[in-house]
Amino acid sequence: MSVTTLTKSEDEYARQYKIGRVHNREAVELPDWGDAVNISQRYIFQTQYDQVPSKPIPVHKLTIKELEELPNDQISVIRFGHSTVLLKIDGDFWLTDPVFSDRLGPVYFMGIERFHDVPLSISELPDIRGVLISHNHYDHLDERTIRVLHPKVQHFIVPIGNGHDLIDWGVEPRKITELDWWENKSVGDLTLIATPANHISGRILIDQNEALWSSWVIISKEQRIFFSGDGGYSDIYEKIGDKFGPFDLTIMENGSYDKCWSKEHLTPEETIQAHQDLKGDVLMPVHNSTFDMAFHSWYEPLNKVSQIADKQGISLLAPVIGKPFTFNAIDSQSMLTSKIHWWEDMVSKEVVPVLSQK
Repeated sequence: MSVTTLTKSEDEYARQYKIGRVHNREAVELPDWGDAVNISQRYIFQTQYDQVPSKPIPVHKLTIKELEELPNDQISVIRFGHSTVLLKIDGDFWLTDPVFSDRLGPVYFMGIERFHDVPLSISELPDIRGVLISHNHYDHLDERTIRVLHPKVQHFIVPIGNGHDLIDWGVEPRKITELDWWENKSVGDLTLIATPANHISGRILIDQNEALWSSWVIISKEQRIFFSGDGGYSDIYEKIGDKFGPFDLTIMENGSYDKCWSKEHLTPEETIQAHQDLKGDVLMPVHNSTFDMAFHSWYEPLNKVSQIADKQGISLLAPVIGKPFTFNAIDSQSMLTSKIHWWEDMVSKEVVPVLSQK
């Protein structure tokens, strides 16, 4: 597998990208004007239930001391909200799709508002060995976060075509590695592999699908983790599972699904199936409970995925946001006895939400 590292000069990088590279880009078909009108009408006229929590979502306030005391010979995971997860692997800290902003979108004051605080501010974070970016949508690649975060970060590992934005926001090109699908980057004893996903990219109307998107395989000395980013269900999960599984932990998209974008996001049923295709042991559902980005209630994704996991005997890790959890490769069965359904106390008892359709 080859690795592409950005050159130190932005001009050199621009020439490198302009030359182009071959990759198996399989974008989901972009919505046409009819689809856009339909979605807009639904947002205006469709009755929605419990889109936003009626009371504050619980957040465990982290401390640096807690992070330092986490063991270095096992993997620790801490959910910060949406798809942002802080991992401690072999003593180093890694972040997935860091979004610390209070709002999402191209115009900040008009953006989608966050439900809850982050458990630790950027200024309080320890040094970060690396950041993994899955794609450039605003809920996964956040300019305000990157501008403040990047001095703490040694490496940014991104799908090909995403380096331009990072450079524009102050990241030194030497810190950035762009990967095509199936390429890898080694950082110390850790191997990071960009793997396919069925999704799209774009931050404005004229840049649709110009940058790649990916899921990620993370291989340490003892354990394997899969981070899905965003992507609809297909046989790609089975292919990744056959090639790199089994996985000790899968961090899987589970939220913001709808019949109008069923090819680019996973329903809870598909989240479970993809986890099984990957030969996953412990499942951590993310992409929920932080922003209102779909028509389902804010708690529906966690409710549904936990019900299915319980029925199928799947080890589900859905801790309170900010609460560290450490596990090892041989003791995951204990997860079945630690069912923390923190959201159940916040579910409205007065209305029955209309479950989203595939």
